[in-house]
Amino acid sequence: MKSQDETLEEWCRLLLRAFELEDVDVDINEVLSLAGVAAHSVVRPAAPLTTFIAGFAAGLASGAGQATDSTSMKAAMDVARSLSQAYAADEPQGTAVPPAADGPAGVPAPSGTPGE
Repeated sequence: MKSQDETLEEWCRLLLRAFELEDVDVDINEVLSLAGVAAHSVVRPAAPLTTFIAGFAAGLASGAGQATDSTSMKAAMDVARSLSQAYAADEPQGTAVPPAADGPAGVPAPSGTPGE
């Protein structure tokens, strides 16, 4: 029987192959970490939503040639993590996280909200 890590690695390879993205390096632990932050800082269903949007933003930035794949992914995940943490910090006061301006690599830049 395969371990969870082995299953995730295999699944990741299958997905990448299906989308013809075999040359893309995915840090599974980093993606899962971001999902955990979103799930605990916002609400549980925010985990897949956050990782999807971060991945989409990274793909757009990379596809537009604004940054390398790895730089785009790191920037998008950093923004998503910061916003998730800021949302949790702001939630008790009922304040919303302001929209961020576009930063390097075509992903929103951190807004300067606490927790970033």
